[in-house]
Amino acid sequence: MSSFFERCAGYLVKHRSRLPGWARNLMESAAREPDGVVGKLAARLLGGGSAPVTTVPESAVKVYVAPTNYAGQGFLWARALEQADPKIGARNMAIQLPGGFAFQADTLVPIAAINASAEWAEAEWQAASKFTHVLVEAERPMFGKRFGRNVEAEVAALEAAGVSVAFISHGTDIRNPAMHQLATPWSPYPEDPRTETLQADAEANLDLLQRLGRPVFISTPDLAAELPDSHWCPVIADVARFQANSSRPLFSAAKPRVIHVSSDPLQKGSDRIAPALQPLIDADRIDYKTISGVPSAEMPAVLAAADIVLDQFRLGSYGVAACEAMASGRVVVGHVLPSVRERIRQETGFDLPVVEATLDTLHATVEGLLADPDRARITAHLGQEYVKSLHNGEASARALLQHWIQE
Repeated sequence: MSSFFERCAGYLVKHRSRLPGWARNLMESAAREPDGVVGKLAARLLGGGSAPVTTVPESAVKVYVAPTNYAGQGFLWARALEQADPKIGARNMAIQLPGGFAFQADTLVPIAAINASAEWAEAEWQAASKFTHVLVEAERPMFGKRFGRNVEAEVAALEAAGVSVAFISHGTDIRNPAMHQLATPWSPYPEDPRTETLQADAEANLDLLQRLGRPVFISTPDLAAELPDSHWCPVIADVARFQANSSRPLFSAAKPRVIHVSSDPLQKGSDRIAPALQPLIDADRIDYKTISGVPSAEMPAVLAAADIVLDQFRLGSYGVAACEAMASGRVVVGHVLPSVRERIRQETGFDLPVVEATLDTLHATVEGLLADPDRARITAHLGQEYVKSLHNGEASARALLQHWIQE
């Protein structure tokens, strides 16, 4: 019977972007409140399964990254640290959702085991306490029931064991919807039905970070609005993997291919993209497609087949998807706030090569790229160079080393 529920849960996770708001909220409720009715029901239906425990490296410096691994970033930050310094051994632990996208991780633990298994929680805590450094992702608890799912208690126990703790914020865990509404008229708040929950979560997480006073990193530069004293640890794209598929010249087909990768339709403005491009679609000037539910392993081929990749138009920033598209040598279009572009310029000396457009200007922007393919090719080249310089892992490791590990 449990395998039936696992298949059902897997289908829901894989197609969560297509679910109605109430269904997504139900899934998030299980993750946020594992001791609530929904969380307990999920644990009973899915069962604990096998629960691997993180192995402790034998290196002088041991870095543990957990527990979210959004877009595989925890794993990639761990690898970047190991490549940066041979004295570092790094491991990441991640929660595994049934049927979820298979992002690589050193230790994948079924969510039911995290929610229900005291044995796993104790074993994982004992392993993590032997590391020298722990990087907490998205202010989420790491050791299940061991400390009552209380991050502050986990940090206190780790530091009592001699471990140095830092935090890295990813996005909705710290983004303040009320502040974001003031930053851009395209904000998804309060339209997003999760706004009230996200507001409370962001406020609680900000209070936690301020109260603990530990080093804080952000994965995208826009989050400096909430965390002005944080350090930017850029997201990482597997540049070699995506660049290997980028040999097809841009605009080599009779009709340019324009795609939008929709992982979160409301936050990205997915529903407004096709209407904005409809005149170009009707005139048969572009081949447009929305991409969703594609496993990470298939994304290099998907991006390589495109000419223009439309990123996000409501958050005012960019992330892993844009970096992977730039690494693929595609032209990336999205809405990035002027303040974010300026921060990037000041910190790195680079101009962000994401072509600026809002949902109001998207049609004209794409039409302009079609009319000037040489300019578009230059932009695509700059994008590849930008990602190779800032999102290949070296800058990420450097930030963690300079502002935390080597302090």
